[in-house]
Parts: sequence; structure tokens; C-alpha cells
Amino acid sequence: MKKLILLFLGLALALTIISIADAATLVPPGNRNGVQPDIPGASSRRTQATNTTFQAKYRKVYALLQNDAELRAKIRKTAAAYGIDPMHIVGAIVGEHTYNVDAYDRLQTYYVKAMSYLSSKLTFAYDGEDVSDFVQRPEFKKCAGMDDSYDLWECREQVWNHSFRGKTVGGTSFPNDRFGATFFQPYYAGQTFGLGQLNPLTALQMSDIVHKVSGLPELDVGDPNSVYKTIMDPDLTLPYVAATIRKSIDAYRSIAGFDISHNPGLTATLYNVGNPEQRAYALKEENEKRRAAGEPEKLPEENYYGWLVNDKLDELKALF
Repeated sequence: MKKLILLFLGLALALTIISIADAATLVPPGNRNGVQPDIPGASSRRTQATNTTFQAKYRKVYALLQNDAELRAKIRKTAAAYGIDPMHIVGAIVGEHTYNVDAYDRLQTYYVKAMSYLSSKLTFAYDGEDVSDFVQRPEFKKCAGMDDSYDLWECREQVWNHSFRGKTVGGTSFPNDRFGATFFQPYYAGQTFGLGQLNPLTALQMSDIVHKVSGLPELDVGDPNSVYKTIMDPDLTLPYVAATIRKSIDAYRSIAGFDISHNPGLTATLYNVGNPEQRAYALKEENEKRRAAGEPEKLPEENYYGWLVNDKLDELKALF
């Protein structure tokens, strides 16, 4: 019965956007760029510091997928529940572990790491102020009535960028950095975790859709340990990866008028850079100007990360 419910919900997600998809411009598979866009220096330095190469890291995450039939089955099942091709999830995993951190050799290591977070005392705070208290400040009043977790945390991130980022408020100087890096990285700024290399803020944003589709408990910002356990546990994190990708596909359909569901390199790119709705709006605005000037519309383009996914897609599909 539970499998039927999950299948129904996955189909329902896809059906809700059919009318929009019919009017959307299909972005064909493959890369728009003939050569791979430049890889950021930070990614190169991180890889060199661990005495490895991008190719070696790719082969390592490929081997993890190749050697673990159970993981591949989990990916297929999760993709079906969210109405997406499994290659979108695979692309996110491969991109993260090629350009971010090395994959572990065995999936079991992720489960062990997940349990370790339950014994740690973690906080989401900056300069001694817990984020739960921080978002009660009057600047966040406009977000108070939002019920959906994505809209709520997206609103709070916008307030952070507008009212606090790089400013001094009430005698406290706030860094010119992302909301997630400032409040949601107990170990060090920019750190992500798990098979999908999710950050806690993204997980909190996707909490409602994962609760509805997969039936997992809603995440509580007041319980950082559980948030990190969710990120590290493959059985829990895969739905969050899928939900993040589903959000990007839906945003580009409904806002920018593009169907990117057949291009895992594009969803991998958005998984890497984040803020799919803002990027969809920016692309929509650019294309409105291009049309007004009699120019052809611009298709979404992959970055270095998504370029690799599309370049390796045949090899990755062969695993499934």
C-alpha cells in the first residue's frame, strides 16, 4: 500500500505540471558548450590538497555506484516517487563527489557517519545567537505567515541578504556571506555532507515536499543533530536530493518556460549553484529583452559541473 501511495504521489507531482510542460520549450539532451567551462580555483585547490585528481574522484564515485546494486535500486525508487529520471539524482551525486569531496568506498560508511551526529551537540547559530531566535527579529515579519518550508526559508534567506548580509545591525556585525554558510555550518563555512552533499538550509527548505511525498518526519531547525543525521543517512537524504531537483525542474518550467527534465547536466548545474527560482526569473527577463530586440531566446546552459554529467551520461546510464 505504501508503495502505491508513493507512486501515486510521484505521478501527481508530474501531472500537476503537464499543462505548463506542454507550453514549455524542451531543452535537448547534451551540452550547449563545446568544451567544459572553467572549473573554479577553489575546487582545483581542494582536489590538489588531497593529492588526487578530478578524474580519480569521478572514477571513485562511479565505482561506488557500479558496485552497489542496492544503492542503484534506492536511486531508481526515489526518482520514481518524485517523477524524475534517475540520472538527475546520479548527476548530482557524481558532480558533488567529483568537484567537492571524495566519495566513501562503501555506502555503509555514510550510515556510520549519520549515527555519529546523534551523539554530537550541534547548533545553528552565529556569534552566540541561535537561528531560531534570529528569525524572530522584526525584519523577518513578512515571512511569518508562510506555511510551506521552501517559501519560508527562501523568504528568510532574502531578508538576510537585504537586511543583514555585510551590515551591522543592533551592534552586531554580520559577515558578507550566504545565510547557509553563516548560520548552518557548525564545523566550518561552506561544508556540506552526505551522499548528496546537501547543506542544512537546503534540507530545511525541502522538508515539506519530502514529508508529503516520502512520509519522512518534518525537519526542525531547533534539532540540528537530526538535520545532520538526515543529510548523512543515504535512506533519508536521497529524497531530499530528489526534491531539490524536482524544485529546479518545476521552477524552470513555470517561470522561464523551459523543460529541462531531459537534461541531467542542467539539473546538476542548478543543484550545484542553487537558487533555481531566482535563476529562472533572470533567464526569463533576459529572454524577454532578447525577443523584444528580435533575437533568438537563450537556452539554459550547463556549468563545468553539469558539463561533466552530460559528457559522462552514456557511461552512467549503462549502470542503470
